[in-house]
Amino acid sequence: MEDQPLSPSSASLDRRAELSEFLRTRRARLRPLDVGLPDFGRHRRVPGLRREELAQLAGVSVAYYTRLEQGNGRNVSAEVLDSIARALRLNDAEHAHLTHLAKGKQHKKKASARPQQVRPPLGQLLAAMEGVPAYIGGRRSDILAWNGMAAAVFGDWSELPVTERNWARLVFLRPEYRDLFVEWEQKAIDIVCLLRMDAGCYPDDTRLSALVGELSVKSEEFRRLWATHDVKEKSHGVKRLHHPLVGELSLSYESFRMPDDPDQSLVTYHAEPGSASAQALRLLASWGTDATRVAPAP
Repeated sequence: MEDQPLSPSSASLDRRAELSEFLRTRRARLRPLDVGLPDFGRHRRVPGLRREELAQLAGVSVAYYTRLEQGNGRNVSAEVLDSIARALRLNDAEHAHLTHLAKGKQHKKKASARPQQVRPPLGQLLAAMEGVPAYIGGRRSDILAWNGMAAAVFGDWSELPVTERNWARLVFLRPEYRDLFVEWEQKAIDIVCLLRMDAGCYPDDTRLSALVGELSVKSEEFRRLWATHDVKEKSHGVKRLHHPLVGELSLSYESFRMPDDPDQSLVTYHAEPGSASAQALRLLASWGTDATRVAPAP
């Protein structure tokens, strides 16, 4: 069963439904042969593992696992969740997501209604990082602060309303960002995975629910990716861009969580020394605010 789009007015995400769909989709992606079980081929009526098989692997009763997959995670122990996570071959991010969904109020974080604030010294650090595109990201894929090089590479977000300074909105709703990212699909997947992580941590975040609802209505691609229930932590990697002024860029990125606020991350980009991308960054730095902007003023 595919997820139904949320309406923009949804008050919060349904934790029980999230838990149910997450477990179901994780079970469906495993084949019996992946976990050392016999595969009866055409005689199987469901994709992936059966509930009975998963329960056997996790060392719990079929009835117990069935209740959990139906969204009833009340009183489930950490040990049982660990066993189910191992049986489902979950990675660390997926394991953490399962715990947030299953434990509910015991582990649920409360999202503050106040706007996220970036400490002034962090803003000063961004400004001092000359030649390095960098920004501070927050919950819901919000872009909280950035330096001049980030504006030269990704667009001057100061020209956008505060509510539009959001990676999910930019990538799914603005065509220029589809042109900017060479592997647009992977960028879209990364964003949805992060939003799913946020949803597990903050199921009562009405702003996140409204964002998911709006994107579900406006973007078929978002609906498709949201229905996968995939989660992933942002860490490091390479992004290939097609900049409208300097052409192709290949930039390595690193993401650092803030020790005093894990909901905020410093994300930096750099090019391999001596590469054409490094030369292109120097060119953008020399042009400063005169560089062509990816995201023009609306």
